[in-house]
Amino acid sequence: MIETYGYARAGLLGNPSDGYFGKTIAFVMSNFRARVLLYPSARLEIKLSKADLPVFENLDDLYRTTRWRGYYGGIRIIQALIVRLIEYCREKGIDLENRNFTLEYESSVPQRLGLGGSSAIITASLRALCQYYDLDIPLPIQANLVLETETRELNVPAGLQDRVVQAYQGLVYMDFSRSLMDARGYGEYESLDPALMPNVYVAYRTSLSEGTEVFHGNLGERWRRGDPPVVEAMKTWAGYAAEGRECLLRRDYQRLGELIDANFDLRARIYQIDQGNLEMVHAARKAGASANFAGSGGAIVGTYTGDAMLTRLTDYMKAIGVAVIQPKIVA
Repeated sequence: MIETYGYARAGLLGNPSDGYFGKTIAFVMSNFRARVLLYPSARLEIKLSKADLPVFENLDDLYRTTRWRGYYGGIRIIQALIVRLIEYCREKGIDLENRNFTLEYESSVPQRLGLGGSSAIITASLRALCQYYDLDIPLPIQANLVLETETRELNVPAGLQDRVVQAYQGLVYMDFSRSLMDARGYGEYESLDPALMPNVYVAYRTSLSEGTEVFHGNLGERWRRGDPPVVEAMKTWAGYAAEGRECLLRRDYQRLGELIDANFDLRARIYQIDQGNLEMVHAARKAGASANFAGSGGAIVGTYTGDAMLTRLTDYMKAIGVAVIQPKIVA
């Protein structure tokens, strides 16, 4: 039996420039993870998890579960991954053995909060399939396959950041410059020592759950037509990530916090941020912490100094129905 994992991720700096030839810094955390079991079987079967079963205790349970997980479970994304993997192997002239399997999955990643829940399931599934079929696929290509599963097969708008950091794990600086992407189809990815990180928190609010496609709206269209505020914002976010990398290397945590705040503030000028997300950011800053979206809304990430600030932050967040965790970065 093969057992693999994919972990929740938080984008610290640079997002959402990863889909627009930008730069980002992100990390994965073991607080939430997707788990996959894969083993030989007579037929090829993807087993339903609780998220796929349309069985509820009552109307309230249906409502809470749907707001938490959305309208889809993991079956469709795993099936889409297998289709994409078959096509990749055919493109590369790789013969997959005619060996069936059963794949089971479960996930504790809060869905639709910008923590990479769907891509964690796909990443864990791809790891299991690579082991089962003895496939040696480089990590940058694995990240591409996970992205293409969602964009090409399921028509979900997404960027590479989540998939890269989940493939590499740990703390990763990512450069998606156009010259790199055009030349080889992936960027330059640098694993950084997680010990360089200051005190960091992640806070999330499940009532804000929505798909990334809802939050990003017409951003891609605006970028493609050269909308000056959007084009300039992408360059600025990339600059924040590049400077943030230097801050980590020299442990300049004060400037790092300023960049994290600036990343969100610029986002608030480009996007229409709803009141629930703004409330989280304002509460974090009231406590003295920095705050930025961890992804596409519903969760934030930032830095804090000392236990007293963490306690204050936790209390402020609890008052507005927001959970705070200290992420355990996966090496």
